Amino acid sequence: MKANEPFKGCAHETFCVAWQFIDWNKVYKEVKSLQQRIVKAVKEGRYNKVNSLQWLLTHSFSAKLLAVKRVTENTGKFTAGVDGITWNTPSQKLSAARLLVRKGYQAKPLRRVYIPKKNGKKRPLGIPTMYDRAMQALYLLALDPVSETTADNCSYGFRPKRSCADAIARCFIHLSRANSATWILEGDIKGCFDHISHQWLLENIPVDNMVLNQWLSAGFIDNKTLFPTKEGTPQGGIISPTLANMVLDGMEQVIYNATGVTTRDNGWQHINKHKIHMVRYADDFIITGSSKEILENTVLPVIRQFLENRGLQLSEEKTRITSIHEGLNFLGQNVRKYDNGKLLIKPSKDSFNSITTRIKEVVRKNRATSPDRLIQQLNPIIRGWCNYHRHICVNKHFSKLDMRAWNTLWRWAVKRHPNKGGVWIKNKYFRSDATSNWVFSGMDKGGKSYNLVKACQIKVIRHRLINGNANPYDPDWDKYFYTRRMLCEAKIPL
Repeated sequence: MKANEPFKGCAHETFCVAWQFIDWNKVYKEVKSLQQRIVKAVKEGRYNKVNSLQWLLTHSFSAKLLAVKRVTENTGKFTAGVDGITWNTPSQKLSAARLLVRKGYQAKPLRRVYIPKKNGKKRPLGIPTMYDRAMQALYLLALDPVSETTADNCSYGFRPKRSCADAIARCFIHLSRANSATWILEGDIKGCFDHISHQWLLENIPVDNMVLNQWLSAGFIDNKTLFPTKEGTPQGGIISPTLANMVLDGMEQVIYNATGVTTRDNGWQHINKHKIHMVRYADDFIITGSSKEILENTVLPVIRQFLENRGLQLSEEKTRITSIHEGLNFLGQNVRKYDNGKLLIKPSKDSFNSITTRIKEVVRKNRATSPDRLIQQLNPIIRGWCNYHRHICVNKHFSKLDMRAWNTLWRWAVKRHPNKGGVWIKNKYFRSDATSNWVFSGMDKGGKSYNLVKACQIKVIRHRLINGNANPYDPDWDKYFYTRRMLCEAKIPL
């Protein structure tokens, strides 16, 4: 197909143009309209209507275009599946959108790769083909509005408009007061993605069962050998995080029912004498309680039963009950109440050691690299870690990180020039500006100057917890999300 050739067979004349000339505003508007209608139908309990609207969405050419756009513009766009095919050209992308059809669809096996974990083990990752990824992205457009409408308020992982910062903010709210719960159940689900019951998914997930079954039973290829998949969803599939969230949704209400927690119609806590609160990010969660006994004798058995019905079980080595005065690590941050009764949330030791180790590793691998190129590699690492932790008590850690980075870079510079003195090295690699001294800097061949970002210059801003009922697919919440976005862009604490 030529770049400017009309798209034959297109159901919408608006999109009968080359990929690079598609009006994406119209595409997003059409998909969003259908997603909003799905949300309305779910809230009204009209699930036959939900199925009809999902069928319309998954057969909409606008949705197919968005699905292809997603898989060809994310970080895995150059990673092929077992067929070795990627979509790189505009004509390939447009042709792919046309070929996304349900009739005769058969998913190909996943390409199995392994990525290292912090504990030295390896996590299996399944890579679908581009076509299967696009099909998952297409059906996710129809499933996500349902998932967001029925999700637990305490869930923050792999959901639009939510983040780790919201989970930590919820921890602070429920643990910082003088009369807050003092015991915490730290839960971790053993191999969550690998052991979810296929039968439960097919019976409870409101998505086309024929297509869902294709993904679940596709199998994977490891060392040129095909292995069947009888349980679990593939880690690496676009739709897998949403499926996992929907499997775990309902856990909060089950725990509340077991511990006598009741709520008013508007969702605010009414009776909660045991101070039970849950915070979940994907398959990691914590549950607060007024005593160790209530968590151990009531909450834990309920969770085990809830997970067993879905083919899951808790990891005994990672699940434990601790006192808030001992502290716990959650999402890379340490939560602890000290003797003065003040709750402080700081970066965990493992998180801080990981960033300093990574900086040292990058510098070690670039002994002969020019300063400007080294800075371009280090800045995203430092800025990313600081932005993740900027919502908690982190000023001391920022200062410590700057000191560690300076020591590492000073040793790097001294090794490059063993016969030069300290003043000469300082003048060559470090300079002063209006805000700080000893700024590591470099200049490329074109004369452009680069400065190493300093953690202390990143402003610490308190994050305000998102409303648990907020739904990005519900037009009733558009004003709320618009206000949050404006405050964020203005760098005003939410």
